[in-house]
Amino acid sequence: MAVADSHTHLDMQEGTPAEGLAKAASVGVATVVQVGCDIPGSRWAAGLAAEHEGVWATVALHPNEAPRIVLGDPDGWSGQRRAPGGQAALEEALAEIDALAALPQVLGVGETGLDYFRTGPEGTAVQHESFRRHIDIAKRHGKALVIHDREAHEDVLRILEEEGAPERVVLHCYSGDGAMAKVCAERGYFMSFAGNVTFKSATELRDALVVAPLDLVLVETDAPFLTPAPYRGRPNAPYLIPVTLRAMARFKGVDEDDLAAAVAANTARAFGY
Repeated sequence: MAVADSHTHLDMQEGTPAEGLAKAASVGVATVVQVGCDIPGSRWAAGLAAEHEGVWATVALHPNEAPRIVLGDPDGWSGQRRAPGGQAALEEALAEIDALAALPQVLGVGETGLDYFRTGPEGTAVQHESFRRHIDIAKRHGKALVIHDREAHEDVLRILEEEGAPERVVLHCYSGDGAMAKVCAERGYFMSFAGNVTFKSATELRDALVVAPLDLVLVETDAPFLTPAPYRGRPNAPYLIPVTLRAMARFKGVDEDDLAAAVAANTARAFGY
């Protein structure tokens, strides 16, 4: 059955995009969402989606990209006050994301959000500002909001409430537990599960998958990262989506074809294609 990879990075993968897409199509992965993380990557994503049927784009500044632009430091530990040029550069970058988000082949704004894994206090403040601005861009253009959430669950949910979430929200590479999945389900947020749901240590992710309503579940590679078991150690790519999807069906106790059909329909609803 045809299924979609809701989040991938073909620009970081081996071979040409055409080769990767052909290999994915050979196993039924007929649609991929190419995700931008900075200005060059967002331009590239929009260009690829314009050239290939079955490819859609999202555009954004990754949470770690915003501190790099403003502070010259992706981790936000510089301790330096913002230079006027840094803030101006952020405004310029956000203006380009805004312009790219208006393109018809761009169906999402992301990946944006918060990443506290290595972020210092200065970086956190910039991430919050950037996240709020991306929410506004998504709402004004009627595009899906694709969220990167690393060790920042409470703040991500809080800011979405404060700003007013767009109509369609996708939590990429869902990283919360079952309790958070219940909150996301109540709010109608899509939860996209990646290959790490197959890792032995990922009991909380599997608990969340069980809780997540079938009509809000997506699947992704985040390739070339998070290769599913038993293929950990090799680069991930969209052609491995069936491995993750079969495991998800087993964990959730549903038929593989039923999950594939649901994921295909959910991805189309989430991104509006």
